[in-house]
Amino acid sequence: MKKQKIFNGSYYYDKNIGKVRLINEDEVKITVNSKSNVLMVLADGMGGTKNGDFASTIAVNYLINKFKEKNGFLSLFFAKKWLISTIKKVNKRLFSYQNKVNKSELGTTLVCALIYKNKLILINVGDSRIYLYKDKKANQVFEDQTYANYLYNSNKINKKELETHPKKHILLNALGLSSRLSYDIKVLKYSMESILLCSDGLYNSVQLKDIESILRTKDTTKEKVCSLINLANFNGGSDNISCALWEYIND
Repeated sequence: MKKQKIFNGSYYYDKNIGKVRLINEDEVKITVNSKSNVLMVLADGMGGTKNGDFASTIAVNYLINKFKEKNGFLSLFFAKKWLISTIKKVNKRLFSYQNKVNKSELGTTLVCALIYKNKLILINVGDSRIYLYKDKKANQVFEDQTYANYLYNSNKINKKELETHPKKHILLNALGLSSRLSYDIKVLKYSMESILLCSDGLYNSVQLKDIESILRTKDTTKEKVCSLINLANFNGGSDNISCALWEYIND
């Protein structure tokens, strides 16, 4: 995996098959374009052998490659427009392929973080997560788009039941399942927070307090990512594990 410092930031990303799964359906990458805009992308594929791996790889690589081709953006409006448009295009690509080969369960979660000047554009599809870490606290940006979370928001189960619900992994939304894409988006002021993207293989195996403990260490960005993945495996590694971390460097 690649580690690099770009002006005022350091990043690292990695993925791991875990200790139970036979294949890795996660994909994750970070890149910086010629104007020093940063794009972080993580996807957790669904659909079993080959299908999930195919979907997540296509989604991440398509976004990353198109971003590399961009020679910057004229404004925040155009950066946001480009990101939404590109995600819609990859969704149509996956949906078209799914219909062509009759793979009804081909799809993937997707989380993206685009740093444009002093703004942060965040998008979520599914149940992978984005955390913003600052002042020793990691805050989850979006709610998981799952059936169990729907039950919780409908007051049909409580917080404790949500954490152990048997339908916790059933997604209500994913990339590639429909020709019309549904997504959550937020545009925030970037206040030098650390940005962590991760799949459910990480956050289901590592408690939030332990994620925060690792992020607040003085380890390098690479060491923090490796520690998070190692801890998830130590705690069972019941799923594929992937994460991407961007940290602001105060020169």
